[in-house]
Amino acid sequence: MSDTTKVNIKAFRFNAETDYLPYYKSYEMEVGKDELVLDLLNRIKWEHDGSFSYRRSCRHGICGACGIKVNGKAVLSCKQNAMELIELFGNELIFDPQSKKRVVKDMIIDKGDFWEKHAAVKPFVVADIDEHPTHETTMSQNEVENILDADYCIQCGNCHYACPAIEVNEDYFGPAAFVAAYRFSVDPRDNAGKNRLEMTANLGAGVWDCVKCFECAEACPKDINPIEKITRLHNLQFEKGVAMRNVATKHAEGFVRSIKKHGFLDEADIVKYSEGPIGVLKHMGDAMKMMKAGKIHITDQIPFMGNMPKSKNLDEIQKLIKISQTNKL
Repeated sequence: MSDTTKVNIKAFRFNAETDYLPYYKSYEMEVGKDELVLDLLNRIKWEHDGSFSYRRSCRHGICGACGIKVNGKAVLSCKQNAMELIELFGNELIFDPQSKKRVVKDMIIDKGDFWEKHAAVKPFVVADIDEHPTHETTMSQNEVENILDADYCIQCGNCHYACPAIEVNEDYFGPAAFVAAYRFSVDPRDNAGKNRLEMTANLGAGVWDCVKCFECAEACPKDINPIEKITRLHNLQFEKGVAMRNVATKHAEGFVRSIKKHGFLDEADIVKYSEGPIGVLKHMGDAMKMMKAGKIHITDQIPFMGNMPKSKNLDEIQKLIKISQTNKL
């Protein structure tokens, strides 16, 4: 078996100063089994076209500077083995910048929107501090652990541009901003937690528009797992009385309600509970597909039919919910 594979790389090319439209340029090369995506970027620049531009820095998988997308998958170039992607996508790899609509040159993008959203959540401790304190402001070990390593975020923006919600919703804060909002909202020295929770509770911009795809968690070079912090923000909104009653929070209520009742998720009921009988109508196309797949049944929402099965461990599930639920929905 050969240690190299012939690959066709289609690289996104665009210079905002000179080009009217972007285009793709192909480069053929033999790729070794130990080469990383960053090696391929380097080879395009060194062996084919010196004008090809991209960001790089540490080459140790910790700074996040060299993030791009390969066949739509967000990767850290200096960490991602190229042969793994060839096995996944075949012998044609498509190199794209993290966000095509923000391109400055080739793989380099303008991250201005990331910094604006990060700054908007007040990523710092807000407190009235004595100019001449007589003692330190300390935190307990439990308070430090409750930050959940959110303070390790290096603001590289990889999770932000890996997020599909960002691509379709310019108002969405994004995972990095939510990590910062959580980190400082749970800091016992901070006084702006409620304000941040209100910001992250808004539909469109806030955490309720997260689609739980976990792309942000995969893209993070520090393994911070933004999804965990987004989930904590959901809970904090209920705990602090900030959560607004809308389709998103009713969806959360309906989820717990369904599990308590059946031990399983009642897909049909949760839509009706969240959006009402009239709102169900706009999902009829999806409902028909789910019926064909056997995920829901036409009799599910007929009163007294009792078509929804119940878990054989329902009593245990209900006890677990009772002892673990920390807030009232």
